Amino acid sequence: MSGTPVPAGDTELDVAGRVVDLVARLAGPAAQAEVTVTRAESALTRFANSAIHQNVAASSVDVRLRVHLAGRTAAGSGNAVTTDGLRTLVERVLAAARFTPPDPAWPGLAPAAPVAPSPGWDPATAHAGPDQRAALVRAFVDAAGGLVTAGYCRTGYRVAAFANSAGHFAQGQAADAAMDGIARADGADGTARQHVDRVADLDGTDLGRRAAAKARAAAQPVELSPGRYPVVLEPPAVADLLSNLAWYGFNGRRYAERQSFAVPGTAQFDRAVTLVDDPLAASGLPFDLEGTPSRALTLVDAGTTSAVVHDRRSAAELGVASTGHAWAGSATFGPIPRNLRLAPAGTAGAADPTGVFVAGGHGVGGPAVDGAIGDPDTAALVSRMERGLLVSDLWYTRVLDPLSLVVTGLTRNGLWLVEDGRVTRAVRDLRFTESYPRALAPGAVLELGRRAVRLPDRADGAWWAAPSLRLASWNFTGGTSG
Repeated sequence: MSGTPVPAGDTELDVAGRVVDLVARLAGPAAQAEVTVTRAESALTRFANSAIHQNVAASSVDVRLRVHLAGRTAAGSGNAVTTDGLRTLVERVLAAARFTPPDPAWPGLAPAAPVAPSPGWDPATAHAGPDQRAALVRAFVDAAGGLVTAGYCRTGYRVAAFANSAGHFAQGQAADAAMDGIARADGADGTARQHVDRVADLDGTDLGRRAAAKARAAAQPVELSPGRYPVVLEPPAVADLLSNLAWYGFNGRRYAERQSFAVPGTAQFDRAVTLVDDPLAASGLPFDLEGTPSRALTLVDAGTTSAVVHDRRSAAELGVASTGHAWAGSATFGPIPRNLRLAPAGTAGAADPTGVFVAGGHGVGGPAVDGAIGDPDTAALVSRMERGLLVSDLWYTRVLDPLSLVVTGLTRNGLWLVEDGRVTRAVRDLRFTESYPRALAPGAVLELGRRAVRLPDRADGAWWAAPSLRLASWNFTGGTSG
């Protein structure tokens, strides 16, 4: 994707302001307009069969315009920021507004409000080159010790500006880097991934070593009967819980439509659970697509559901204020928390700034299973489990019942039996069917790890931060073909 570069001497904020002025000139002062201009650069280095096979980069400019005129609302986007290009976009959106149905639920524009500065910006990450990503891939491959590897390393940044005809202006920038790799040994896979604000904090060697250790420990798995087992979920598995809770539970539109399990003011979770959405903790912009300032929002406080997230439309429907969670998909899917962390036990809830696992911790379980446990934090939880399963990752998860958030899916990249606090053998992957809120209900959470790990999401600017988690039970319903 590409677009006309922002003209020399102009900023994204200048372009946004020009669009708002153009709407007023063409449609009159009664027209309400909001515009977001985003310039983004992203680069991705992919590897497979332990060799780089693709290096791609994209540079784009995106102008998103929404107009409310004569009781009707229309929106459109374009990537040309020339005078003619912007005029074409405005004319197209104004024409669409004349033919769209009336919009009685229009929530109005975000009023002028102060916007926090962007989180730390690292120019080296924003402008990292292919040689830096290639060096990280090489470190991953070398650390895997001859195992077949695959994965990616990505870097990039976003610069965004917002303006509306209510006199509200905002601007911000964010950069991030991520690496996700897999190693394979005798048909068994191990994985490691990391999301950071500074490319210098990515550790390809550590990631490759941990992925390989897990792959070797997962070889020659045994069959295990389905049933309910106590589990220790490692951070990648916990990230799947956070993602589904975000999309289906704390989504303000689903809540307004009574399709969410969330009941604010009710102790729906164990007291060990505190969930915070914080776009400004890392790699986030300080405002949303409607210009509402971003802020940290506690969704679950010591087990009690305290909030769901809103854009201006879902907030207006319920008579509350927007929480600053409008995004490109909120008109279709609803507003969701996209920077959600499960606060580790005994901390203030801040996500680890680097997202790096503590090194070491591979001595638990004996030589035959060395590497099954990725870090000391997880090892401590495993050591206190009499009998159960250690789960590295969940995948192919699908929601069966949104209201109770019953999810089915598979384990992936390592599953092990734990007996008397020690990993004893690898287990073949199992299918599960579980209500995520039930799994985290009062009394169901036995222990949280003390360190959150920040993991990448596919969407721009989205991430999940989670510690390992020990749960009283998890419902495994069959083998991978079940």
